[in-house]
Amino acid sequence: MSKRKTSKEKGTGTDVSRRNFLGATALAGVAGATGVAGLGSAVMSRETWAAAAKEARNKAAVHPGELDEYYGFWSGGHSGEVRVLGVPSMRELMRIPVFNVDSATGWGLTNESRDVLGHDNVHLNGDTHHPHISMTDGRYDGKYLFINDKANTRVARIRLDIMKCDKITHVPNVQAVHGLRLQKVPKTNYVFCNGEFVIPQPNDGTNMENMEDHYTMFNAIDAETMEVAFQVIVDGNLDNTDADYTGRYAAATCYNSEKALDLAGTMRNDRDWVVVFNIPRIEAAVKAGNFTTIGNSRVPVVDGRHGSNLTRYIPVPKNPHGLNTSPDGKYFIANGKLSPTVTIIEIDKLDDLFEGKLGKERDVVVAEPELGLGPLHTTFDGRGNAYTTLFIDSQVAKWNIADAIRHYGGEKVNYIRQKLDVHYQPGHNHASLTESRDADGKWLVVLSKFSKDRFLPTGPLHAENDQLIDISGEEMKLVHDGPTYAEPHDCILVRRDQIKTRKIYDRNDPFFASAREQATKDGVTLETDNKVVRDGQKVRVYMTSVAPAFGITEFKVKQGDEVTVYVTNLDTVEDVTHGFCMVNHGASMEISPQQTSSVTFTADRPGVFWYYCNWFCHALHMEMRGRMIVEKA
Repeated sequence: MSKRKTSKEKGTGTDVSRRNFLGATALAGVAGATGVAGLGSAVMSRETWAAAAKEARNKAAVHPGELDEYYGFWSGGHSGEVRVLGVPSMRELMRIPVFNVDSATGWGLTNESRDVLGHDNVHLNGDTHHPHISMTDGRYDGKYLFINDKANTRVARIRLDIMKCDKITHVPNVQAVHGLRLQKVPKTNYVFCNGEFVIPQPNDGTNMENMEDHYTMFNAIDAETMEVAFQVIVDGNLDNTDADYTGRYAAATCYNSEKALDLAGTMRNDRDWVVVFNIPRIEAAVKAGNFTTIGNSRVPVVDGRHGSNLTRYIPVPKNPHGLNTSPDGKYFIANGKLSPTVTIIEIDKLDDLFEGKLGKERDVVVAEPELGLGPLHTTFDGRGNAYTTLFIDSQVAKWNIADAIRHYGGEKVNYIRQKLDVHYQPGHNHASLTESRDADGKWLVVLSKFSKDRFLPTGPLHAENDQLIDISGEEMKLVHDGPTYAEPHDCILVRRDQIKTRKIYDRNDPFFASAREQATKDGVTLETDNKVVRDGQKVRVYMTSVAPAFGITEFKVKQGDEVTVYVTNLDTVEDVTHGFCMVNHGASMEISPQQTSSVTFTADRPGVFWYYCNWFCHALHMEMRGRMIVEKA
């Protein structure tokens, strides 16, 4: 069995694959017919990989008592959560529930989390894809992390000081929010996100067959209020997006220029588009009232289809996927997916494109290097090099942007620096600080879709594989394989000093403002009172907790009462978290130091029911408990 090349490739930059490039149609057929093309190809043995990684692995070691250099925030995929990892150790530190129900923290059960999710929330699933951190002047400011829910067309905001979700927005008029990126300068005023699937407008069941009346929209959400600021109608299906470093432009890959509903139909055209959005022009149109609204939504909607002065459609090959901005702010790079190429767009030329000073849209393209089969996403090291995942080849290609531009101009120069096998079928990749001006070229995470033979078998359902690669030197070196569950789609790496977390809660934190408001109405002081308030068939139980005891160890209610329990953790010691779990009532929650949490349930049957602390807090943790007495109605 032959081994694929992992060292520097030879040649001019055009003959870069371990096999001849498939034609666009054939490649599409492979991807569509098998979905896992390349899994049967020759690959290095595990033993060979282990030997190659030994030296580099020492750099990734984080010993007991040491801290990681980076926080990594991973989308939790179908779990609907965000996961926090340390990099380079790749140790999982925390899970942040967002669109899911989590019994450990009570997310989706507590009143505070239901205030965020909506008390009428009917969606218990989520599909998180793209986590991104707020910026100031093109640098991560550590204030917020934003994440999309493709399954239910939502965008969430996470406060990074407490690592809790505090806002969720349902995006109207579109379906399946996929690509999400943030405005970088002067700060993150907008969260840009794409509606992927075309739908009739309005989608009220009156016009479901005429595809000419179906479209989707590019969306901008105000990062502070989390209200949708504007929507832009486009041609085609939007995929991924990114923004420039001037605040003027955002761009998105756009496929299905064919307006087809079937797989083969969406691949007929050799080129689709990168759509560029002129943000100041869109804002001016909204301010001037040149917009419409759809259905019951009051969100301003502007028309950005072909011919609009708000957008430009740059033809690129073929069903493009990832869209990434280089950290020097010079280029948008669109990844071809069904073409072996990526397209480099020079951002400085966009002003002339919008002013009509260029002959055609393709004049902003300065290179289109061939990299390999199935390019999906590109990331950067801040030293002029780009790293692109090749889904069909199961490789990461390292290539030089300047050399690719020179080659496009006719010079015989090799822009490929290296190709490294990864396992298997990589989707997203992400280098340390790569979305900011501070890209430092130390670590690269590759999120591979299949693990196949990399780990102990777990039945028909396999884990996926996150791989950590050292990119600090001339050659990429694989240092870590890590199984991961339920398709973590993307991640982002930020220096640990850029995140400032609280050790305990501020008692005035707005996260539990609703509990304080209700307590005030009931004449209760959360920090001192242990009291039961009856309001008809609604009973509110206020109690404090100090390890290892609740302030109330017994209370009585009547069968059929709606019971709300408020617990205020008065401990001031970091990491002394309490829990509250009411046995046989589906009620549990976490209460961190100086936090107030509340949960509501119905006492639907008479009897004695114990509640207990379900987060270990003290040597007498087992004794931290109490009784609810439910009297017959």
